Amino acid sequence: MVRTLYGSRIRSQAAFRTSFLADIAGQVLIVATEFLELWVILAQVGVLGGMDLPQVAVVYGLGSLAFGLADLVLGEIDGLSTYIRSGRLETLLVRPVPMLLQISSLDMSLRRLGRIGVGLAMYVVALGLAGFDPTAAHLLLAVIAPLAGAAIFTALLTLAGALQFWLVDGREFANAFTYGGNYVSTTPGAVFTLPMRAFFTFVIPATLVAYAPALALLDLPGPALIPTAAGWLGAPAAVLAWVLAALAWRAGIRHYTGAGG
Repeated sequence: MVRTLYGSRIRSQAAFRTSFLADIAGQVLIVATEFLELWVILAQVGVLGGMDLPQVAVVYGLGSLAFGLADLVLGEIDGLSTYIRSGRLETLLVRPVPMLLQISSLDMSLRRLGRIGVGLAMYVVALGLAGFDPTAAHLLLAVIAPLAGAAIFTALLTLAGALQFWLVDGREFANAFTYGGNYVSTTPGAVFTLPMRAFFTFVIPATLVAYAPALALLDLPGPALIPTAAGWLGAPAAVLAWVLAALAWRAGIRHYTGAGG
């Protein structure tokens, strides 16, 4: 079932090769432009949040990779309110397939592979330039970190989707935490004020996606609230986030009574 749902979507997009390549190139350009902003800042100040350019690139690459993976799988769930208002959600509910799986396969866009590819390349190259010491523990964390980060973002996207069962149009409100969390995850956490750092660590765990793992991978001291050891908290945070997301999603499905309210 999973192979059929995703396979049909992949084949339909890959059939138009020019459009497919243009979309991927567009995503690559977006990621490059976003990182260029950080590069311009670092060219002026030299250090950002206690990190130099290669170290910041590790954070940015890891954050982009994690968000790209999550966005590929559940990036369209923030448009759930459109399905609710149009009545299309009923057609998904009557099918013998989990709704999250249907939503992820219906609008899965392969253009997001561009962000994933650039993020992965930047992550690997920047680790080498930043003086990464490949011990067994560090190698394990290097592999786990992007997967845990992707799990955190998919949980946040699911929570954002669940909110739309109660809000008239919760897309923009939810995006403030999902895409806002993506911005925070690709920026050294030390640059944020203490209240913001606390919010994006203990409420929306964006700093645990890339910044905290980068500190642990590069053996760098962390700021207040985010010690070096916090780099290992991504996986536990992902599990907790998914428990909350699953409960919220289940409550939303039970609350839903139809397009007419």
